[in-house]
Parts: sequence; C-alpha cells; structure tokens
Amino acid sequence: MHKRVLLLCLIALIYYYLGAQPRLYVVGETSNDIFYLLKKNGIGAVPIKTIDKGFIDTISDNSSIIFLADKYPGYKAAISKETYEIIRKRPSVRLYVEFPEVFPDRSYAPQTTYHGELERGVVNSCFFGDSLPRMSLLGINDCYVIPIVHDNPIMVYANVAGFDKAEFGLDNTKTYPLLVEDANILISTTALSNFVQGRYSPNHSWRIVWQGIIRWLLNNYDLTLTSWVHDPSPSFLPNDVIDKKDKLNSIKKGADWFFYSGLLLHPSWKDLWLKYQGNGSEPFGPPLDKDMPVGDGSMGILEGHASKIQQDGSQKYRYWIRTDVQGEVAYALAAAGNILEDKEYSETSAKLIDYLFSESNAKLLTSDKTKGSYGLLGWSYTHPEVIYGDDNARAIIGVIGASTYLKKKKWNRLIVENILANFRTSSKYGFQGRWLNAKHISKNGWEHYLNSDAIRPQPHHESWMIACYIWLYDKTGYKPLLDKAVTALKIMMEAYPDKWKWTNGLQQERARMILPLAWLVKVDNNDEYKQWLVTVVDDLLEYQQPNGALMEIMGGDDSLASYGRIKSNASYGTTEAPLIFENGDPVADMLYTNNFALFSLNEAAKSIGSTRYQSAVESLSDFLTKVQIKSSIHRDLDGAWFRAFDFARWDYWASNADIGWGAWCTLSGWIQSWIIATKVLIEEDSSFWDKTRNIDIIQEFENSLWMLEQE
Repeated sequence: MHKRVLLLCLIALIYYYLGAQPRLYVVGETSNDIFYLLKKNGIGAVPIKTIDKGFIDTISDNSSIIFLADKYPGYKAAISKETYEIIRKRPSVRLYVEFPEVFPDRSYAPQTTYHGELERGVVNSCFFGDSLPRMSLLGINDCYVIPIVHDNPIMVYANVAGFDKAEFGLDNTKTYPLLVEDANILISTTALSNFVQGRYSPNHSWRIVWQGIIRWLLNNYDLTLTSWVHDPSPSFLPNDVIDKKDKLNSIKKGADWFFYSGLLLHPSWKDLWLKYQGNGSEPFGPPLDKDMPVGDGSMGILEGHASKIQQDGSQKYRYWIRTDVQGEVAYALAAAGNILEDKEYSETSAKLIDYLFSESNAKLLTSDKTKGSYGLLGWSYTHPEVIYGDDNARAIIGVIGASTYLKKKKWNRLIVENILANFRTSSKYGFQGRWLNAKHISKNGWEHYLNSDAIRPQPHHESWMIACYIWLYDKTGYKPLLDKAVTALKIMMEAYPDKWKWTNGLQQERARMILPLAWLVKVDNNDEYKQWLVTVVDDLLEYQQPNGALMEIMGGDDSLASYGRIKSNASYGTTEAPLIFENGDPVADMLYTNNFALFSLNEAAKSIGSTRYQSAVESLSDFLTKVQIKSSIHRDLDGAWFRAFDFARWDYWASNADIGWGAWCTLSGWIQSWIIATKVLIEEDSSFWDKTRNIDIIQEFENSLWMLEQE
C-alpha cells in the first residue's frame, strides 16, 4: 500500500514538474537549421505552428520562444503586434523573432526590404562577450534585411573593410540594424537561422552568435554549443594524416569536379552561356540545373564559380570562356587520366585543346601570318584582341603537359609559334608589360615591341613566358631564347624584392618567379643562378605554416601594387583585391599563390635535388588535400578548392573584397588544374621538366623561324 502511494506521488511530482518546467518552443518547420542545431546539442525544443494569447497564457514562467521566417526571403514571419504586447506582459518569457511582418514599436519605421551583396554583419555591442567583440565580422550571404531605425543594435549590416573585424569602424558607411533587443524580445531583421543552408561564415563566429542567442533565450549563460553543422567543409581536420589513398582520391575528386561542376559547355545550353557571358564584363549567372547535360570538351569549359553565394547556398557561375583555362584544364585531365587510367579524362583533354586552337576565338585576330600578332592567343572569347603574356604561357604550358601525357604531336607547331610570337613581341630586355593589343601589334608590327625598352619586374605577368623561352631553348638550342630569358631574370632579381611590382600580394610574385629560375638552373647550373632560386624559394617558405599552407603577404609599398591594401570602407568591393587586410592575417590563397607555388616548388625541388624543398612540396600538397571541398549538398562544389582558406579557423573565410574573384570563387584553370596536375607529378616522383624532356619539337621550330626574320 505504501509503495503504491509513493509511486503515485512520484508520478504526480513528475507531471507537476514537467508542467511547470520552462520550455523552448519553436514556431517553424522542423526542417529549419535551428531544429537540427538544437537536437545536435541536446537542447529540447517543442515545434508549434504559431503563438497567440491563449498559448502564451498557458506556458510556464521562464519559457522561451523562437519564431522563424521559414519562407525567407519570399515571406516574412507572420507575427502580430498584439503578440508582442502579450509577450511584454510576461517579462520572464523571452522571444526571438526574425524577419517579421510587423514590429512592436512604430519608431522602428520598417521600410521596403533591402537586398544586400557586399555588406557583412558587424557586431555592435558586448552581447556576445569577449569571444565575439565589437566590430567582429560575420558573413551573411545574399542577405535580405528589413531597414529599421534603432539607436543601439546588437548587430548591423554594413559595407566595411577588414578581414575579421571592421577596421575603419562604421563611420562613413550606411548601416542596417540586424539584431536588436527590446526588453524580453530579440528581433532580427533578416533570417539568422539560415546559417547552414545559406552557408554563413565563419562557422566558429556563427556558433558564438547562436550560442549567445540561445543563452539569452534560456537565461542560461553557462550553456555551450559543442556541436555545429556546416556544408561545405574541408575534407580533413588539421591534424589528420594523409596517406597514399587519400592523395589519389584527391586527384580523382578534383578531376571528377570538372564534370560534376557543370562547367563543360554543352550545345543544348549554348544560348544560356552566351546570354550570361554577355560582353564578358560581368559574366555572372545562376548555377545550371542538375539535370542539364555536361559537355565533352569540344565546346570548351567555363571559368568557374563566382564568389557570390545565394540564400539557398548555391553559387553563381562565371559564364566566361577564357583561353588559358582551356589549356590548363586539358593538362590536369590528361595527367589525371594517365595516373588513374581514365579514358574519358584523356579524351576530354584532347577536345579542349582542339577547341582552344580552333573555336575559342583565341586565334580570331592572330591567324594571319602576314600580321605581327600571328601566333599569339587572345585572352577570352569576348576579348580576342587582349593579349596577356602570362595567360599565353599558362595555356601553352598546359598544352605541352597534356601533349606529353596524351602522346600527341599534333599541336607542336602551335606550341612553337605561340612561344616565338611572345618572344618577338617582348622587349629587348624580355618584358611585354601587363598586356598587349592584337590590333595594335598588327598595325605597329612586331619589331616595334621587340626593339622597345620596356621593363616590368612583375613575375605574375612576366615570369612564366620567360620560363617558356628556357623550355624551348632546351629543346632547340636556339641561344637568343636563353639570352633574353637571362636578361629579364637578372633585371628582376636586381629589383627583388623592394622594387618588384606586385599584383595583390608579394608571396604570389615569389611563387611565380620560381619556375623560370628552376628551369634556368636545369640548363645552366652556375652558382649565381642557383642562388637566385634559393633566395626566392627560401623567402617564400619563410611563411609556410606547420600545416603546410603558404600564408599570404602583401608588399611594403602600395604604389607598386596593381591592387593593394583596402584603404576605406567605401573602397571595399570596388576592384580586384587581396584576401587579407594586413600582413599576419592567417589566409592561404589558392588562386594566386598556393596553386602556382605547388607546381613551381616541385620543379625547384627536382631541379636542385633539395630534400628540404621536396618536404615543403609534400607538406603543401597535403594541406591542399585537407582543404579540398567536401559537400554532400552541393555536388558542383565537391572536389573543388575555393580561393581562400583561413588556416587558423580551419574554415573558408577571408576578406571578400575582390570584385571578380573573391574568397569563395572556384577556377577550373588557375586553381583546380595546377593543383591536380602537380599532385600527379608528385605521385609520379617527377617534374614537368623531366616529363617533357624528350618532346621532339625541332622540326616545327625550324619551320617557324621565319617568324623572327625582320624586314
């Protein structure tokens, strides 16, 4: 009898306790990111359809409510002004509401929704404590915000300069309150709960944001979110050990990405490509439908993803056909096809090269043998008149590499003609300058450029074509090629480092300079040339991190930069730009530095037989394997590399100031191809120089010497 009474009392106490227990209620679909976050962290939440007076009257004191905007940005959260008033009368009950239809106070003066692009979230109070101090930056992609007026917002949305904090504060920039506190109500003017689907970053900072909001809601400031959800993510953790299987899988994933990305142009969507490519100035368009067919290389491959993440987590494409990309991707696919024994890779590679030389517009203005521009390659489908020597070099090095793996000689004449075309349009000192115009060359004659005094010590634009001169000299013994290369390299080394021009970082210039120096040592291993190589490599590796990443560094003199430091909030996002705000920001750049450095360092290590350099190459390669994108949601990203990686946070984060190729861009040529192709060389324990050593190109060279005959 006593046991039965005790049991009934216990049951009654449990029911009483549960009835009085403060609870967290969530208005919204259970598919919302918040539900998954709460579940992963063991925080109980009760899903409900809506809240009204009757509901609020029944909940216990100290209960909390999250009111979500499930259909953001199309529809706002359907909360009424009366609900705010009822909540205010229950001061122990706390409410978080986002993207609401109405606000509790008319003084907020909500206006039409504002759709941002360059702006980022900025912490504007001590709400989140020392772990996320004032002026900390938060990425909120494709943000729709309701403009309100508020004197002391917790967070604002603003266009500001900085890597992870607003370096110039909020002066001289328009701000939009993002999160405000009104007694026992927190109001967000956008959908902060879209953090997984919308790929908000950096992840650690957003964990602190939601930890802070949930702490406030539950009035429990000891609560810690131990689990966080995000996609995409790096393929490995920082301390994971990479084995041979991982390395080969990285190559395969990287090569498969060319197909899964949807970038290979197919005839069925040619009109779509032309529509979004336009004149090439802003070739941005929505991602392709997953069911759209993938091309076979015969129509070329698009440039990559833009650094424009939409609210559903997808990224816009850069619908642009570039000449360099065709040669680079062809090289990567040929290399991967060889090591993985994949016939489709190899066949696609060959078709890309055929497209480059026949259909891409690369030779639209440079096919007439009577013109001085003959043999050069135009920049892009939309700009065939623009000639970048560096783009020519990367395209041709790519074709050379692909030809070797494919065992084809059919493009040898075109390879030779391109190198000689660049040789004869470079100055007496070996420089072309930033870019040339094919129409001007045809008008002025190539001798005009050959006899000029142009000097430009900027390896990013000059060095790889100089490397091509050395490569062709090695195959032909034609001394003027070597003489011009040595002249140019000597001038650049005399200017190093204080007088070097730099693009948007000094490390990238070092990464580009290594290749011609490594190849110069292969043809003339004298002490001076070897010291040039060692000097630049050692300076580059000074900034290699224990995890293998090469940290980005800007030069000291902004007057020498093409795109230097961001000087104001107003200048953020207006031009090409570095990924860092200041030296010391822990960022690796896969578009300008780490990608090219991997290739060049491997050549340097093999050139002088340095085990230290080879160790640096392998460490960098392992880092790149680890940060390769893994995504179960975005198949078009899985296996790619973004331009930026914050190796301190181990997250895809940086200053997204670059107007064309920001932190989250992918590039099928510059980034993807050089990483994959070099990974293949590393697995083969070889170098580009050694792989291409036995190319027989002498006949094509002799047949092309007419190009150097002056009138």
